[in-house]
Amino acid sequence: MRNPLLSIGAALVLLLAVCAATATWIAPYDPNGQDILARLSGPSAAHWLGTDNFGRDVASRILAGLRVLFAVSSVSVLAALLLGGTIGIVAAWRGGWTERVAMRLMDVFFAFPIILLAIGVVAVLGPGVIGTAIAIGVVYTPIFARSLRAPARLLLASDYVEAARATGAGTRRILLRHLLPNLAPVILVQASLSLSTAMLVEASLSFLGLGTQPPTASLGRMLAESRAFMALSPWPALFSGLAILVAAFGFNLLGDGLQDRLDPRLRGRS
Repeated sequence: MRNPLLSIGAALVLLLAVCAATATWIAPYDPNGQDILARLSGPSAAHWLGTDNFGRDVASRILAGLRVLFAVSSVSVLAALLLGGTIGIVAAWRGGWTERVAMRLMDVFFAFPIILLAIGVVAVLGPGVIGTAIAIGVVYTPIFARSLRAPARLLLASDYVEAARATGAGTRRILLRHLLPNLAPVILVQASLSLSTAMLVEASLSFLGLGTQPPTASLGRMLAESRAFMALSPWPALFSGLAILVAAFGFNLLGDGLQDRLDPRLRGRS
C-alpha cells in the first residue's frame, strides 16, 4: 500500500497473466469458430465483447491473443536477458579490449530504431511466432548488455568483492554469491520495462503482417483486420487495442514500482 504503482502494476500483470494462462478453459467460444449470422455484432449476452467480420467471438480471440502476446514477449525478453546480460557481465569482468569490442558491437545494434531492426530480422527469418520472438530478442540484447555492464563494473570494484578475491574466492563464487544477487534489482526493473515495450513491438509486427500469422489469434492482427470495419462495428478494434494498452501499461507500472522500491535513491518518491 505504500507503493501504489507497484501494487496496481502487479495486480494488472497478475490478472492478465492468469487470463492468458487459462485462456483455453475460460474462453466462451473457440477463438477461430465462426458464426456468420452474428458478424460484426456488438456486445451482448451471447458475445460479451461482440464479434468480428468473420463472426468470431472477440472475447475468446483476445484471451487467445493475450496468451500469444505473453508467450512471445516473455521468451524473447528472457533470451535477451541471458545473452545480453552475459555479454555485459563478461565485458565488465574482463575489461580492456573485450569490453571495447563487445560494447562497440552493441552500439551497432543501438544505431537502428527498434522497430526497423525487428522488421529487418523478421524479413530474414520470415514472419511467424518464432521469427518474431527471435527479432525481439535481438533488439533487446544490447539493452540488457548496456544496463548490466555499468553496475557490474561498480560492483566488481567494491570493497567486498576485493575482499573475496583476497581470501581466494574463485570466479564462480564471486559471480554467484556477490555479483548476481546485487544485480537482481537492476535485472527485475529492466526486465519489467522491457516486457512492456516488447509487447508493443510484437503487436506492431503483427499489425504489419510480419508477426503471428493467421489463423492464430493475435491482438495486433485483430487491430489491423478490424480497421476496415470501424464504421460498421468498432468493438473488435476498440477491445483489442485496449488489451494491448492494459498489458503494456501494467508492466510499465510494475517496472516503475520496482524501481522505486528497490532503488534507495528513489524509494518513497511515489
